[in-house]
Amino acid sequence: MLNRADFHDLFQSPGPVILPVIHVLDTLRTQENIERVLSAGLKGCFLINHDFEKEALIPILRAARAQFPALWMGVNFLAVTGAGAFPVLGDLTRKGCRIDAYWADDACIDEDGNNVQAEQISRVRNESGWDGMYFGGTAFKKQREVPANRHGDAARHAAPFMDVITTSGVATGQEADPAKIASFRAAIGDRPLALASGITPKNARTYGDVDCFMVATGINEPDNFYDIDPDRLDALITQCRQNS
Repeated sequence: MLNRADFHDLFQSPGPVILPVIHVLDTLRTQENIERVLSAGLKGCFLINHDFEKEALIPILRAARAQFPALWMGVNFLAVTGAGAFPVLGDLTRKGCRIDAYWADDACIDEDGNNVQAEQISRVRNESGWDGMYFGGTAFKKQREVPANRHGDAARHAAPFMDVITTSGVATGQEADPAKIASFRAAIGDRPLALASGITPKNARTYGDVDCFMVATGINEPDNFYDIDPDRLDALITQCRQNS
């Protein structure tokens, strides 16, 4: 199982690893945003399809991989669990398009430990031929609500099923309750923890127990869902380096 030190070593980041989330519209705009990520000195990002079906994202992924062969590139197929994503990623791998990580908003974790769905997702992953990193959404925004007093249970049951336990605030752009993050950290010990909403340069220091910030709204141009603002990204990087 991946631990926190190994995760940080992978990205050569002693402080929180920053993985910008690019909301994809087309190939050219995606590549321009990736250039902004790389120009900021970061190693990777996630691409997500908010405006169309996952099938339309596939050629954009292939084009991005061809143009940026060394990029650490993760993907989120919106509202698709690992069971639906892993076979697609395995097929892409066999066709020469490496996807380094999959982020599922819903890893189908049950805080009571009845994790039949999560176990099935693991079987699909093992059979898919894809060997990337799995970021599994747990007590995640827009999914089934988990009571606050069960956050630790959800995180503990999630840990065996994924590489990076991933949670969020209650909605896109909303800060996570620090008490929630504390519960997750206490439950998962030395495993990597990612936060996928509400991070900004102003609040980054609040989340010292988080290993990875998956961020879009907090680094995008104002009132722009799609394009990274280099100055806001640089400000977040500065804060995270000061945390290390």
